[in-house]
Amino acid sequence: MERGLFWLPLLIIFFWLAWQGSKEYQKVEAYRTWAEQFDRAKYDIYAVLGQKDNSITWGKPTAKGLIQLQTFSLLDVQNIHLLIDGKVTDINALPQKGRTIELEFIFNEANQSVKVPFTEISLAAEWGKFLQGALQNITK
Repeated sequence: MERGLFWLPLLIIFFWLAWQGSKEYQKVEAYRTWAEQFDRAKYDIYAVLGQKDNSITWGKPTAKGLIQLQTFSLLDVQNIHLLIDGKVTDINALPQKGRTIELEFIFNEANQSVKVPFTEISLAAEWGKFLQGALQNITK
């Protein structure tokens, strides 16, 4: 009896971990299907991001699929900033750590912007460099 009581919490933890893994697998599979339509795409726990030609689409992954999808054109973007802890950061001089990491797309219309969250500074910087290069090619 005592051994059964000892193993019960471990069994509960095992089933909880399996359930969490199943939910994450569903998120990744929904992303994989969605990402096939884009030239370049990224997935992390905070957001999905896809780029095809001049269109950028982003949203939030869930086990039931992607939600809050928004699409905008790079033609409407005036500038792109890498924000770490709410402060604009130079892409060429990255800090080691940050609590909140976002790419901010500032639109030509006054006071409009979109902030796409990231989990890793290096991934956000890579996307920022790529999209800034694409933005410069458009404005030439």
